Amino acid sequence: MTIATTSPRPGRPASITRERIADAGIALGLPAMTFTGVAALLGVSHVALYKHVAHLAALKLLVAEEIFSRWQLPAPGEDGLENYLLRFSASLRALVKSHPGLAPYLLRRKATTPAMLARIDAHQAQVAHAYQLPKQRARWLLSTVALHCVALADTAYAPAGDAWDDEDANDSDRAIEAEFDLGMRALVTGALAMPAQ
Repeated sequence: MTIATTSPRPGRPASITRERIADAGIALGLPAMTFTGVAALLGVSHVALYKHVAHLAALKLLVAEEIFSRWQLPAPGEDGLENYLLRFSASLRALVKSHPGLAPYLLRRKATTPAMLARIDAHQAQVAHAYQLPKQRARWLLSTVALHCVALADTAYAPAGDAWDDEDANDSDRAIEAEFDLGMRALVTGALAMPAQ
């Protein structure tokens, strides 16, 4: 009786693509990501992975950029600027909640890639056009909402490095959710009431 084994086939190793690297990194999560962990999920050696990504910081940046590029930004609609900013905030909040460790890549200029900055700029232009705003005003409104939303979401949903679990939410957690909603509404209302700078 022979037992089939799963030994690697000779020839070309498994292909390492940016998409596969990002998928593996997302599966591990930014806080727990290691070179060996990503390599293991890809089915390659960490040495092979180093041929594509120079170091752990670059690996995390690649994954953060890919998470951001896959995020479905809410499209401006006919619901008015205030409602749009609240939808934008809710979407951004869900992004940060789903990807612990992403916040620094969204908040720190040095950790934000040119591709991320280009996407942010295009979004600001789209919102400015949709709501007939000067681009500088759209930039300020979106940046203000994003800064506060990301910082609050990172703080509220990742205490002590634990991932937030909606299924285990208790009354205290639901109160945080309600306060988050109210706080973002107050921020949006206040930001819109401020004169253009």
